[in-house]
Amino acid sequence: MQTDHNRIFVESIKRLLRRGAYSHLNKIVNKTHAADLAAVFPSLTVDQQQKLFEMIGEIEQKGALFSELDEDAFLELIEVLEFDEIVRVLESMPTDDAADIIGRLPEEKSQAILEKMQAAESEEIEDLLRYEDDTAGGIMVPDFIALREDVTAREAIESLQKEHLDVEMPFYLYVVDEYGKLVGVSSLRQLVVVPPDTPLKEFMTTDVFSVQTDMDQEEVAKIVARYDILAVPVVDQTNRLVGIVTVDDVIDILRKEATEDILKMAGAGEEFIETKSVLKSTRIRLPWLFASCIGGLLASVIIGHFQTSLSKLAYLAAFIPVIMGMGGNIGIQSSTVVVRGLATGRLHIKDIWSSMYKEISIGFILGAFYGLLVGSVAQLRYGREMLALSVGLAVVCSMTLAALSGSLMPMFFARINIDPAVATGPFVTTAIDIISVFFYFVIATSLLGL
Repeated sequence: MQTDHNRIFVESIKRLLRRGAYSHLNKIVNKTHAADLAAVFPSLTVDQQQKLFEMIGEIEQKGALFSELDEDAFLELIEVLEFDEIVRVLESMPTDDAADIIGRLPEEKSQAILEKMQAAESEEIEDLLRYEDDTAGGIMVPDFIALREDVTAREAIESLQKEHLDVEMPFYLYVVDEYGKLVGVSSLRQLVVVPPDTPLKEFMTTDVFSVQTDMDQEEVAKIVARYDILAVPVVDQTNRLVGIVTVDDVIDILRKEATEDILKMAGAGEEFIETKSVLKSTRIRLPWLFASCIGGLLASVIIGHFQTSLSKLAYLAAFIPVIMGMGGNIGIQSSTVVVRGLATGRLHIKDIWSSMYKEISIGFILGAFYGLLVGSVAQLRYGREMLALSVGLAVVCSMTLAALSGSLMPMFFARINIDPAVATGPFVTTAIDIISVFFYFVIATSLLGL
């Protein structure tokens, strides 16, 4: 339903642009959320993107659009905008979002923008750019509420009203000592229900979930999700509070990481390629498909080795697709379960043996069921018991070993510190194709006496 709505919206915008109905278009643009506008931009020419961008009245809306655009669309748009306009929009954005945007730009342009921006803004952004993009330091917000532990509840509320009006996440008040080290946290609810003269140290929570600046963003997201908090404080090596990671950033991280895993598992790279050029899309997919090509060639070599058997009983070839297909499907299922389990923390490398046992058991049971089914079809079709037994046993072997391969490969990659998502797709299916064909012909030639 939402997809249909987006498609209709995109077509409506394009139609109004073609007709030059700018007055009507201007009203629509300024009532539309930045995320919905960002979905339109990849379908427009650069000139049309510029016209649409110039119709946006509020500077904050322009900043939100910058954050929502994918990298390719953003870089195209930025080339046609005036330099001063870019700086003005970036200055209006939250510091962490502005740092993310500037990090996408070529070094020369980003440096020029930082020099043009107000000193306070540029210093905060440069501090964030020191950290890796995919770490807690790279995604944190440097604006937060932090007060000393001897401050009273009344003084804290007054501070919120006077000094912290623009803080992005005002739901938590962090408590620090004289050196700026994190010692506690209080929610706004705690702050307003205690007597006004109560010091923060008497009602703050001292058991604080925090992360260090170099922690991977995916681990940060897991902590926020596990403990159901709206923000997590970020500290440096000395436990000094330097920023917070908010739940809206965590949602973006989870979506991005899940997208990367799915695309890697399919062997399509790490980013969406719908908006990329044909050559770039081809270049991304080429190395992944090479593994499948090599696997197919090895499978053909195995089939060629048993050419004599095939020439005597040509109907052996009729069951190759179903044996390879069943193995490939259960292999992908097993690897998906394991990769997702590793990504969410439900599975760990130490669980390798229990995970393998479970998946092999599932593969064997399913293999026995489908082996009996496919073997029965072979018996009905060709009336040869040994052929039916060969096909049935080959299905059992294929699905059992495929389940083993699908569960073992991600664990192996995780063990050697390689993203386990890359173990699926081409790698698993290629291995299964070779295994399935090999065992099928070994079993068939043995039982049929070829």
